[in-house]
Amino acid sequence: MFMTITTTGSAEKPATDLGFLLHKHPQKAQAFSTSHGTAHVLYPEATPERCTAALLLEVDPVALVRRGQGRGRSGAPDAALAQYVNDRPYAASSLFAVALGAVFRSALNARCTARPELPQQARPLRVEIPALPARGGPELVRRLFGPLGWSAVEVTPVPLDTRFPQWGDSRYVRLVLEGELRLADALRQLYVLLPVLDDSKHYWVAPDEVDKLLRAGDGWLAGHPEHGLITSRYLARSKRLTQDALERLELVRLAESDGSVVEELDNAATETEEEAADAAERSVPLARQRRAAIVDALRAAGAHRVLDLGCGQGQLIHDLLRDASFTEIVGVDVSVRALTIAARRLRLERMGERQSARVRLTQGSLAYTDKRLTGYDAAVLSEVIEHLDLPRLPALEYAVFGSARPGTVLVTTPNVEYNVRWETLPAGQVRHTDHRFEWTRAEFRDWAHRTAERHGYGVAFTPVGPQDPEVGPPTQMAVFTLNTVPDSGPGTESGAYGSGSAPKEGTAA
Repeated sequence: MFMTITTTGSAEKPATDLGFLLHKHPQKAQAFSTSHGTAHVLYPEATPERCTAALLLEVDPVALVRRGQGRGRSGAPDAALAQYVNDRPYAASSLFAVALGAVFRSALNARCTARPELPQQARPLRVEIPALPARGGPELVRRLFGPLGWSAVEVTPVPLDTRFPQWGDSRYVRLVLEGELRLADALRQLYVLLPVLDDSKHYWVAPDEVDKLLRAGDGWLAGHPEHGLITSRYLARSKRLTQDALERLELVRLAESDGSVVEELDNAATETEEEAADAAERSVPLARQRRAAIVDALRAAGAHRVLDLGCGQGQLIHDLLRDASFTEIVGVDVSVRALTIAARRLRLERMGERQSARVRLTQGSLAYTDKRLTGYDAAVLSEVIEHLDLPRLPALEYAVFGSARPGTVLVTTPNVEYNVRWETLPAGQVRHTDHRFEWTRAEFRDWAHRTAERHGYGVAFTPVGPQDPEVGPPTQMAVFTLNTVPDSGPGTESGAYGSGSAPKEGTAA
């Protein structure tokens, strides 16, 4: 198996920087042992103007069979002769992808200790693989690599035998990719797509392969038009693993446009929210501004033990874990599926003992009292109340303010007045299909004051997001404090939302 990576440069930006990126010196030929052979890295040419690195993998087919890896796609042993006479030593497959990941691990992870700025720079690249298995033919190769930013994807079928053209083409192609990309992105694409095109893996596909796929596919796989086919083939057509991966990819696809982690399952930051942000603040998604405002308010309240009620996929918990002052964080959600994804996103199973002791996820309905939720410093209801039918809202109020009674309660909800600023949101339509209502500033203020008075809290208000002089902020936040009745507090605007009456019971605003 053979692959070359070529780049060009100049005296100011020499092509030999490729050696720094790959962590392999251009003046040396190096060999690395793998479980199925020996990988060699060498540089056929290395000048400031042009540099080529070659990866050559020597596979021992006999050793491959003896390790139980000489099996066909179905898992059944191949015919006796085919176990020893096959394409594994010559055609780029999952064997080659594994070697690529092992030999160029730092480059795949975009790390360079000596020149940390290099991995983030796009540079002209030419990747050539002389023999690539292509189950699906040249057209599939173009469909897989075409959307990934390459300026040229050259796919040349390899004939079965040049002496007998009537026999037609083999299932192998010669692949040449040209374009200006980060080296890490190019290697990650190859790491995933080589075994996909071969449509066969030489090792048992375990659940951790889903994590490998998502890591290597970060930034390109979720939006790829063939992501379903890629996922299925990479995971050896395992229905369970493929479904798991596709669900996680769908969440990534709904992620904030800057690549940050996605919002709750039923509360994703919508494109309309981002489009409505001020020009000065548009670079920071509203969902992120909302979480930052919540964290700041919790710090100001001196909270250490915090409840995230309706935690969804755990984005706020992720932010809270970054601050050691929050010593206990409990996420509560009615959806077991949401909690499962939150645990996976937070990587709870990989956390150290001290860190994992700070966080707990639990299933529960906010419409019922729960003694497990008493005694905490603060509780957060971020974009939760608008998902409830209004007749059920009093039950939530009592469960949180009357039963759990944390020292501080933070409630955020959309400001419906701001919806006119969303150019793509039709008039009279709420921001999310699951929203049962959206309140004006006056309606939210009136509800908050009545709730605070009923349960012995004071309340102040803080805008979240860009302030519009006519319609206010896109998100409104109420900060409830037990046994105090302040009209305003430090850093808040108690009069920011005007006055008015609450919506009628059981109707949308």
